[in-house]
Amino acid sequence: MRRTVALPIALLALATVARAQDPGVSLKASDQKRAGTEKMHVLAHVVSHPGPWKAADIEMEQDKDRPYVYICGFVNFDTQIYDISNTSAPKKIFDWTIENPELHRGIGAMDGKYFKIGNKYYYAQSFQFMQGSPDADLGAVIFDVTGLPDPAKVKVVARIRYPASPGGFHNTFAYKHSDGSVLYFATINQSKALIFDLAKVVSGAPESTWLIGDVPNPTPFKQIGGGGYHDFYVGYDPTTKQDKFYGAGLGGYSVWDVTHPAAAKQLFTITSLGMDIAHTFTPSPDGRYAVTETEYQYTPLRIWDLRDGQSGKTQNIDQPISAWTADWRDLSHNHEVRWPYVFVSAYEDGLQVFDLKDPKHPKTDGAWYTCECEHEHGFGGSPSNGWQSTTSVEQGAFGVDVRNYDGLIVLSDMRSGLWLFKMDGFNGWNGHDYGMPNISSVQDWDHGPDRMMPAIVP
Repeated sequence: MRRTVALPIALLALATVARAQDPGVSLKASDQKRAGTEKMHVLAHVVSHPGPWKAADIEMEQDKDRPYVYICGFVNFDTQIYDISNTSAPKKIFDWTIENPELHRGIGAMDGKYFKIGNKYYYAQSFQFMQGSPDADLGAVIFDVTGLPDPAKVKVVARIRYPASPGGFHNTFAYKHSDGSVLYFATINQSKALIFDLAKVVSGAPESTWLIGDVPNPTPFKQIGGGGYHDFYVGYDPTTKQDKFYGAGLGGYSVWDVTHPAAAKQLFTITSLGMDIAHTFTPSPDGRYAVTETEYQYTPLRIWDLRDGQSGKTQNIDQPISAWTADWRDLSHNHEVRWPYVFVSAYEDGLQVFDLKDPKHPKTDGAWYTCECEHEHGFGGSPSNGWQSTTSVEQGAFGVDVRNYDGLIVLSDMRSGLWLFKMDGFNGWNGHDYGMPNISSVQDWDHGPDRMMPAIVP
C-alpha cells in the first residue's frame, strides 16, 4: 500500500498528527453544525450512494445546452452522471462501476474532468488501486459522453495506464493549451506529474504517443511516499504569454512554464515551515495572487502575493499576506477561485464562500453546512476500520464546482452526497467584469485561453 497509494494515505494519516491545545471552547461530540447563512440557498440535495462513502470529487459541464454533473464514488468505484436541467430535482441518468469491483482494493474513483475535442465531449475518471489488486496500473478511464442524456450512448473509449508507477492518478487537470491542444495533467506516485495529449488518447493513436511530458516536483518531501504532487492548477498568463502549472505536493508549491509541455521550465516556489504537505494551489485569473491549502487540522487557507515570483525577482516566496478559515478547529479542503470569490468545500464546515476584494483581509460571504456529522468523527483512520476515526475532521464537503454562466454551485459531500446551491448576488462570473482575464478552471474548449491583458497592479 505504501508504494502504490502512499501520497494520499500519508496525507490522511498525517492530518491527525498536528494537534493544537484547545482553549476550552469546542464542540461537544453530539453537536452538529446545521443550516447556513441567509445568502446561501439550497436548490437540491441528493443522497448519491447508500453506503457510508457518498461521494468523492465533482465536475460540472459549462455549456448551456449540457446540464450535466459528474460525481465519483471513492471506494464505491463508480461514476454517476446527473441531469440538472431541473436544478430542484437532479436526475441520475448514468452509473458505471469498474469491472469486478469486489476484486479491487484502494481509494478507487477519485477525480473526474470533462473536456471537449472538436464536436465531441468526453469525461476522464481517475482511479487508484493498490498493488496486488486488478488495475493497479490504471490511471483513468475515458468516456465519450457526447450522446447525453441518452445513457446508452455513453461509451468507454480509452484507458490510460502507467505501469512504471502503480497506484493510479490521485488528481488530474484537463487543460486547453494556448497552442490549441487539449492536455491532461495527472499525479502519480513519483516526484513528478505527467502530461498526456488527449487528442491522441481518444483518437486511437498508439499508447506510446500519449505521454508528451512531465513536470518534476522540485522540493519533494521524500520521507513520505514518492514526494510527488497532490493537486495542481494550469492556466494561461496573459502578461507573460505563458501556460503555467501551479503544483502543490509534498515539500511545498511550485510554478512551472509549460508552454512547451515536453520541456517544462521551473519559475519559482513557495516553501517555508508548515508547507510539507501542500495540498491545493489556485491562482487568481491574472496570476498575481494565490490561495493554498495544506492538509492538516487547524491550518487555514493561506493567501499569497505572487508578484515577485512571477516577475523573476525571487526564486522562492515564504511569507503569505493573509489567511482565512471557517473554523480554526477544522480544515478547509478543495476550492475554486472566481475572483474575487473563493468557493470552498470545507470538510465539516460544508460549503464556504469568502472574497478577496481586499486580499489582506479575506471576508466570509456565505456558507452552508452539508456534512450532517459529529465533530472529529471523520475518515482519517486506517482502512481496517473504513478510515473512520474519532479524531479526524476529514469528512464532509470534498469537492466544489461553479457554473460560470449562471453562478450555480455544486458540491460533493463524503457523508451526505450531492448538493446544488445559489448565492444571493452571485449570478455568474466573467473575469472581464472585475478587470481580470476571463480565466478560471473552466476551459474554453473551442477558442482556448482568454488573452486579455490584465491591468498593471503596482
